[in-house]
Amino acid sequence: MSRTSKMDNLDSNGPTPALRFPEFDDGGAWQRETLCRLASPVKEKATGGDNEDTLTLSGEMGLVPQGDYFGKQISGENVSRYIKIVRDDFVYNDRTTKASKFGSIKRLSSTDGGIVSPIYKCFRFKGSQNPDFWDYYFEAQAHEAQLGGLVNEGARAGRFNISIDKFLSIDVWKPSSPEQERIAECLASIDTLIEVETEKLDALKDHKQGLMQQLFPAEGESLPALRFTQFEDQEDWRVTPLGDECDLYQPQTLSKSQLSEDGEFLVYGANGVIGRHVEYNHAESEVIVTCRGATCGEVHQSKPMSWITGNAMVVRPKSPSLHKDFLAHLLRADGLQSVITGSAQPQITRAGFAPLPVSIPSSEEEQEAVASTISSVDTLISAQKSRVEVLKNHKLGLLQKLFPVLDEVDG
Repeated sequence: MSRTSKMDNLDSNGPTPALRFPEFDDGGAWQRETLCRLASPVKEKATGGDNEDTLTLSGEMGLVPQGDYFGKQISGENVSRYIKIVRDDFVYNDRTTKASKFGSIKRLSSTDGGIVSPIYKCFRFKGSQNPDFWDYYFEAQAHEAQLGGLVNEGARAGRFNISIDKFLSIDVWKPSSPEQERIAECLASIDTLIEVETEKLDALKDHKQGLMQQLFPAEGESLPALRFTQFEDQEDWRVTPLGDECDLYQPQTLSKSQLSEDGEFLVYGANGVIGRHVEYNHAESEVIVTCRGATCGEVHQSKPMSWITGNAMVVRPKSPSLHKDFLAHLLRADGLQSVITGSAQPQITRAGFAPLPVSIPSSEEEQEAVASTISSVDTLISAQKSRVEVLKNHKLGLLQKLFPVLDEVDG
């Protein structure tokens, strides 16, 4: 690929991308077209029985079955106003999101067809167009400069009043068909790599889950299904209430005048590390359990000199013979669902948490062996997460450079 300067991104005929494949360096500017010349509205209505294929648009997952997204069908029996779409059709949801200021556009690529709510705007590219290219065009948000000029400032609840015909009136810029195909192939190859590496990440997570089930005793058992050979002749693990082994602390709220001013402390709460508002200080690494909110029951290990909010509970071993790393993995393996109460506002109370039966090997060496084995898998998972993030960031960079910066184009 060759890189053009920012000054070269716009000539008298239109824009060119900052990054271009060498064979298209002399291809000239991308051509301006009104979207309605390249695509047509999809307005075909659903028929009886189509509600089994009802799809919803997720900004993160694309077009997915309602049952998978919501856990149930929410369309009801009467779907006569729903729109019938087929593979490679595009669906626009004109509700603003954090990821997309003017709404999300997704292509149906996972199934051959389905129906969607009439609140969505659906369109289909003509046969001469490459749907893969246009999928990436919208993902790169190359259309948003034009779309921004159409939004209704009086929109309600974050939804813009844009009809499908109005949406298709925007201008887009397109290169030649061979360049479209080349761009789509490049980005699709990155997507394939992301998918492969994500599958590896999921496999590692599944491996860890299975390993934890084997390395810790099942409920009612005093020995794990898988035990290191050097400990097979040692006594059974002891089963004891958590409160007998650990002190449980819930931080007290401090006023702002009592907070540290150095800004270096992390804060652990219902969503892990959440910011600077501080309510409790400790000098060593601690085992932290979130005890309120949507992430209630998650287990973290804080860094030394961190601050902890009242939404979290410190689980501190009473004896140094109980290793904190082992304790953290033990609590994660349990899942803690049995001690979570409430549905609208899930919570863990100290009174409910203390009686939780936990299985602990008397040998510190066995604790270390179990913790070290699981931590080694955590290291692999962390490295694999980084690989996935690097690929996603690489793709984001390509999206930004393979499509022109259209907000610089004179409308």
